[in-house]
Amino acid sequence: MVVAALCYRDPGHFHLHNFVVMPNHVHILITPHVPVSQLMQSLKRFTAREGNRILGSMGKPFWQDEYYDRLVRNEQEFARIARYIERNPVNAGWVAEAEQFRWSSARPIANRPQA
Repeated sequence: MVVAALCYRDPGHFHLHNFVVMPNHVHILITPHVPVSQLMQSLKRFTAREGNRILGSMGKPFWQDEYYDRLVRNEQEFARIARYIERNPVNAGWVAEAEQFRWSSARPIANRPQA
């Protein structure tokens, strides 16, 4: 559900470059087209509502209140962050190759979960 929200959300809000949805956190590398605070509020509100609906726990906290953002200053930093994001499941020991992790931009588009 989170992958679908990231991949198929209104493209007017952001351009998605890389992502990984881990069991207890999410990393995204985006170019925002609206203020990041507005984008995160919208994304977290939508996914919290859907997640709680799926889990049958309406009205309960789904995400932590805070998020961490940072400005990417150059192409080298962009490439390093993109690699870090996609290798996160490998570094955590979940898979041997980044492409094997189901909820990641490293996985071929045809094999990603759909909405």
